[in-house]
Amino acid sequence: MKKILVCEDEEAIRDFVVINLQRSGYTTVAVASGEEALQAFDEQNGDFDVVLLDIMMPGMDGFTACRKLRERSDNIGIIMLTAKTQEMDKVRGLMLGADDYIVKPFSPSELVARVDAIYRRVSMSVSKKEDNAPIVSGCFTLAPKSRTLTKNGVPVDLTQVEYQIMELFIKNKNVALDRSHILEHIWGDNYFGDVKIVDVNIRRLRMKIEDEPSKPVYIQTIWGYGYKWQEPEQEPEK
Repeated sequence: MKKILVCEDEEAIRDFVVINLQRSGYTTVAVASGEEALQAFDEQNGDFDVVLLDIMMPGMDGFTACRKLRERSDNIGIIMLTAKTQEMDKVRGLMLGADDYIVKPFSPSELVARVDAIYRRVSMSVSKKEDNAPIVSGCFTLAPKSRTLTKNGVPVDLTQVEYQIMELFIKNKNVALDRSHILEHIWGDNYFGDVKIVDVNIRRLRMKIEDEPSKPVYIQTIWGYGYKWQEPEQEPEK
């Protein structure tokens, strides 16, 4: 079952989203506030594939709801809905754990395409069975079966987007990857959004894996091009 939690305080927009998602085969639960979104999520034991969150809502805003939902689940897909076009609104949502954002007004085709892309990613993380052997890169180990990452044996909490980026990097050690390639590989070739979403996710990922995020060692920037995973040296046993 393709199940989505829709959180939007404006009834007309909420109905528009629900109708178009249902036409595309999704089961929807619609709420009007961040508090109701968390309640619905908890009451149904997190049984959702994707959450659509409006940012500007009375009471608990979408940013707070995003953070609290991400604390509850690394696997669920989160898309922010915003009427604002300021860069910082987009960046803030992504840094709090959102996977994507849609700027209002949006068309039914854009809405469904964005949701489909996130849903495929979530489904893949749950059902992927092949290539289950751990992938090691220096002090890092990816476990494809559980979709997890450890650094020196210590688990690193990653969203599914972050996991996919790490997987792409570690499978392409010491290879420069341009932003467009990363965008297409992670978000799909029909992605409507800005390539800057790659930079924000890289920033968030560095905060989790680098000893000094402001001086990255593992994820290196290739100026004017993209990024490269620098194969870490295996730390000697003590």
